[in-house]
Amino acid sequence: MKKIDVLTPIGVIIGFLFVGFAIMTNEGLTGFGSFVDPSSFFIVIGGLIAAMLVSFSLKELKHMGRVIREAFRNEDYDIHGLIRTFIKLSEKARREGLLALEAEVEDIEDPFIRKGVLLAVDGIEPDVMTDIMEAEIIALEERHRKGRSLLDKAGEYAPAWGMIGTLIGLVLMLKNLNDPSTLGPNMAIALLTTLYGSLLANLVFIPMASKLAMRTENEVFMKQIIIEAVVGIQSGQNPRILEEKLKVFMSHDDLMKYEEKELEEASYEA
Repeated sequence: MKKIDVLTPIGVIIGFLFVGFAIMTNEGLTGFGSFVDPSSFFIVIGGLIAAMLVSFSLKELKHMGRVIREAFRNEDYDIHGLIRTFIKLSEKARREGLLALEAEVEDIEDPFIRKGVLLAVDGIEPDVMTDIMEAEIIALEERHRKGRSLLDKAGEYAPAWGMIGTLIGLVLMLKNLNDPSTLGPNMAIALLTTLYGSLLANLVFIPMASKLAMRTENEVFMKQIIIEAVVGIQSGQNPRILEEKLKVFMSHDDLMKYEEKELEEASYEA
C-alpha cells in the first residue's frame, strides 16, 4: 500500500533551510537579495528545459510529473504478512489441492501474487512459471529505469547549465573590465548559476532518482520472494519448510519481529 513519504519534502526543505541559515549567519536577512538573480535563474532553468526537450520525446516528458510524485510516496512492504499469506495458501493447497486456491485469489490484492497463484493452479511447469514472472520483473525494472532516467538526466544537466552560466558571466565580466559598475552583476551571474544548478542537482533531482532506485530494488526483492513461494506451493512443499525457506529473505530485525509475532499468536491461541 502506498502512502505519503514525508522524508522527501522534509529533506529538501532542510537542505534549503541550512543553505539559508548559512547565508543569514553571515549577511542577515538582507543577505538573501545577493543570492537572487533572475538572469542566473533563467539560464539554468531555461537551459535545463531545453536540454530535456532535446533528450526525450514529448511522450516521455509527460511522465515527468508522475515520476516526481512517486518520489513523494512510499510503498509499505509487509514481509511478515506476505509470508503468512503464503503459509495459509500452502496449507490449503496441501489439504484441498491446488485448484482450491482459485477461490482464494479473489481476496488477494497484489496482482503479481494473483498471477503467480493462477499460473500454479493452471499447472504451468515451474521453470516456465518462473520465466514468466521474472520477465514481468525485468519489464518492471525497465519501466522504472526509463522513468528514473528523467531525473538522472535533469541531475546531469542542471550543474552543466550552471557552468555555462558561469562562463557567460565571466565573458561578460572580462569584456567590461573598464566599467567597474558591470563587474558585480556579471560576477553574480557567473557564480549564482553554478549555485542554482548544483542545488537543483544535488538536493532535488539526484536524491529523488536514488530514492526511486532503492524503491525499485525493494519491490523486486519482494517479487523474488513471491516467485519462491509460488514455486514452493506448486511443488507441494510442507508449509513449515516453505516458511523456513522464505524466512531466509528476512533481515535480522524483521526475523526477530516475525518470531515475536509468532510467539504472541501461539500464546493467544493457547
